[in-house]
Amino acid sequence: MYNSSANSGDIASAIVAINGVTLFIYFAILVVLLVAQWKMFSKAGEAGWKCLIPFYNNYIFYKILYGNGWKFLFLFVPFLNMIVSIAACIRTAQVYGKGIGFGILHLFFSPITMCILAFGSAEYEGPVDSFI
Repeated sequence: MYNSSANSGDIASAIVAINGVTLFIYFAILVVLLVAQWKMFSKAGEAGWKCLIPFYNNYIFYKILYGNGWKFLFLFVPFLNMIVSIAACIRTAQVYGKGIGFGILHLFFSPITMCILAFGSAEYEGPVDSFI
């Protein structure tokens, strides 16, 4: 026989509490990232509210990166989207005055680097001519 000193009500309430804390942390991170993207758009001379609209925010982001927002459509092409996403990470670092190393860091730790670009001393320099 299985004999436990904890009843199922205690276990269920502990799971609910853990899930509640996890959701709170998740939404707090989402709010910080939304504010960071708003600030990045503002630094680039775009209205910050544009980051709130799905698909349109990608158009504006690629307009910030390349000067032509329609390049975000390459994200819908299988396999090409991986290359475009990697290039966008490196280009993001370049247009905000950082180097390729920061762009590679942005590829793996984008939430952290977004906050660095948004709240740090990085200034928007505009689209740059490069192979990426």
